[in-house]
Amino acid sequence: MSKSGRVFLRGITSEHYGLGELRRRQLAAPRVRDESVVVDDASVAHSGDSDQSRTWWRMGPGDDPFLTQTVQVHFEQFPPRSSNHGHGHQNEAAFYILEGSGYEIHDDERYDWREGDLVLVHTDSVHRHFNPYGELATVLVMKAKCAWMYLGLLQQGRSGPIEEPDRFGERLDWTRLWTPGATARKKVVHPEDTTWNDTPLGMVRVLSSADRTDVRTFSMDIFELEVPAGGRSGRRWHMADEVLYVLSGSGYSLHWEVQAEIAERYYGRVAREPSRHEIEPGDVLYVPQNTVAQHVAADGPPLRLLSAQNRIFKLLGYDSVLYLEDDRDVEIQQAEPAIVANA
Repeated sequence: MSKSGRVFLRGITSEHYGLGELRRRQLAAPRVRDESVVVDDASVAHSGDSDQSRTWWRMGPGDDPFLTQTVQVHFEQFPPRSSNHGHGHQNEAAFYILEGSGYEIHDDERYDWREGDLVLVHTDSVHRHFNPYGELATVLVMKAKCAWMYLGLLQQGRSGPIEEPDRFGERLDWTRLWTPGATARKKVVHPEDTTWNDTPLGMVRVLSSADRTDVRTFSMDIFELEVPAGGRSGRRWHMADEVLYVLSGSGYSLHWEVQAEIAERYYGRVAREPSRHEIEPGDVLYVPQNTVAQHVAADGPPLRLLSAQNRIFKLLGYDSVLYLEDDRDVEIQQAEPAIVANA
C-alpha cells in the first residue's frame, strides 16, 4: 500500500510511446500470492470494517510489485455473531463464500448466503454484512472497482446526511438511472442455480457472465473450473487478464507469453516454452493480459479454481477465446501450438 494512503487507481507514465518496459516489469512479477501476502491490512481509508470484522487485501492497484487493477481481490472475515459497518459505493462487488453462513442487507432488503454461494453487491448499493451464527464466516471479494474510479464514479462512504443540505433540493429516486430490469436479477447465486458443463477448458460451472442475464452484475465474469487429479485443463488464449483462487487441490499453471508483432497488421507470436507457477489451496494465481494458459492438477484431490475476469474486455471487442489444440489427455507440448478451435 502507498505510504501516503490507499491507492484507488494507478496511473501509467512513460518517457516513450512504447510501453514494453512496463509490460516486462509486470511479466517479471511473481504471479502466485499465498496466505502470507497482505498488500493492504485495511488500516487506512476503509469504511466497512467494524471492531468485529476483518478485511485484508491480496491484490490491488497499490501493489508493489504491481500486477493488475482490472480485478481487485480481498478477504473479509466475520467471527460468530458479528457484522461490519453499513456503507455504500458506486462500484459492484462479488463475494464468494469460502466458509460459514450469514446474510446481507442491501438497500434495506435481506439476502441470505452460505458456503459456495456468490453474492452480488450491485451498483450504488448501501450494504452491510452479518454473521448471526456460531461459526466463522470468510468471504473472497472480487471487483472491478478501478473501472468506476477511472470513470469518475467516486461517491462512496457510510450512511449519513449530505454536506450543505440547504444547497440541494428534495430527494430523487437514484434507481431511475439503472439499466431497466436490473432489480429483477439474482443477487445470490447458489450452487444449485448453476450446472457443470464439459468445455474445451474442462468441467466448468458459470456463476456470472454476460450470457447469464439473470445475475445482477455488469462488470465481473466468474466461473469455477475443476481439473481431475493428474489431469490438465485446455490451453486457451484470451486478451483479458485473469485472477484465479485455488479452492482445493494443488498443481501448477503453465503460461506462454504472447508477443505482439506489429507488421502490416497485428500478429500474435506465442513463446515456445512456458513459465511454470506452482499453486496450493488458498493461493491467488494471476494470468497476465494476452497470455496462453493451462492448469495442471497434481495427484490427489481435483484442482478447483475460481476464475474472475473484468467484463470490460468483452465490451472493448475481445469476446473470443481461442483454444490451442485440445491436449487435455496428452503430454504437454513445449512447442508453439496450432489454433484448432474458437469459442
